[in-house]
Amino acid sequence: MREDRSAGRVTLAQVASQAGVSLSTVSKVLNGRADVAAPTRVRIEGLLDAHGYRRSAPTPPEAPLLEIVFHELDSAWSMELIRGVQNVAKATGMSVVLTETGTRHSPGADWVEGVLRRRPLGVVLVFSTLPDELKKKLWSRAIPFVIIDPAGDPEPDVPSVGSANWAGGLAATRHLIELGHRRIAVITGPEDMICSLARLDGFRSALGMAGLEADPALIRFGDFHVGSGHTHAMDLLSRPDRPTAIFAGSDLQALGVLEAARVLGLQVPEDLSVVGYDDIPPAQWSSPALTTVHQPLVEMAEEAARMLLRLRDTDQTDARIELGTRLVVRNSTAAVRAEPSPGVSA
Repeated sequence: MREDRSAGRVTLAQVASQAGVSLSTVSKVLNGRADVAAPTRVRIEGLLDAHGYRRSAPTPPEAPLLEIVFHELDSAWSMELIRGVQNVAKATGMSVVLTETGTRHSPGADWVEGVLRRRPLGVVLVFSTLPDELKKKLWSRAIPFVIIDPAGDPEPDVPSVGSANWAGGLAATRHLIELGHRRIAVITGPEDMICSLARLDGFRSALGMAGLEADPALIRFGDFHVGSGHTHAMDLLSRPDRPTAIFAGSDLQALGVLEAARVLGLQVPEDLSVVGYDDIPPAQWSSPALTTVHQPLVEMAEEAARMLLRLRDTDQTDARIELGTRLVVRNSTAAVRAEPSPGVSA
């Protein structure tokens, strides 16, 4: 049993006595059993938290598990992360459990009961953060967790793996500037995600370094999916002063931009240069093949899985790894040809 030294030592028998329940009931709560009344569970959890109880790492199940948790599993981006966790699991004789729950900010409240029953060796979370209540429950069961690419400012007690989003936005925009583009639009991700804002800051910094000003009318916030890239691009490219280049904050949004250009009769890259972000497998097979910022998604997931295994043997909770990004130039970008012709519309 690992305990918070400042909280003093406590036995499960003492917790049972203070809660007015049997030792077996306390054991059921610790092991995530469902057959405990909610008020009793809350009372026992409160006492365990108050005493800073940290159970020793449980005996691994017959088939040791790593769990990866998403709020959605419908994109190639998710599959790259799954592949990374699977690589580490396969090499170490483990299996992978996939869970879909909650929103992009945090998993659903009911998820933790299931994970306590499954008792994985660790959990990889693709969310911005984890509510304090869920963190405490995982810590009390000695189940380590790591967040991949936190969408919010990482909390100091949350181990995480991210990538250099600002540098990626800078490289994408600098590439377009070097090709002679001056009227450049950006479709980043949600406004409440740090990775979206970091890529946008990189975009603005590149413009500033080149002595250019960012036009507020050409800055759009999407949701990283194809639909938002298409919708914003249709609007941007229908303007009489349309941009000659668009930096999309994800490859999926960039695919939406390519479709909007096709609908409007624009040729890529002759009439419009497009840069994506992530370098998911479909990027190299789009038409034309997509210039993009390579985000090492598989490597990020591998690092997260390895970090989980290290965290099982230490009390460290402030680990942070940031991997580099790089520009991959393909066929969707070219030197600016001329100022766009006015009057292009859907």
